[in-house]
Amino acid sequence: MQQVKLISAQDELCFTLSGEIDSSASENFYEEVKAAYLHDPKNIVFDCAALTFIDSTTLGTFVKIVKQLKANSHTVTLVKVQPRIRKLFEICALDTLMRIER
Repeated sequence: MQQVKLISAQDELCFTLSGEIDSSASENFYEEVKAAYLHDPKNIVFDCAALTFIDSTTLGTFVKIVKQLKANSHTVTLVKVQPRIRKLFEICALDTLMRIER
């Protein structure tokens, strides 16, 4: 089970991610984030403290989100990323496209 929840939209769009986001859920994840961003374009922060699993499809979804935001001079930041998930981003060099905090 995965959950994407917009928790704040004041200075930036802040989402919490929880559970598992895999190939069966990545399109829903993308659509939720995209809808919020198109409604109120600004930097996005993902709180990943409760995120337990992502797969390669989800990594690709993050890339799609980053590309869309960069085209409009906005950024993506991931915070509270668990070590094994952070390692996936680093192995794929995605930490060079977005800020990833511990």
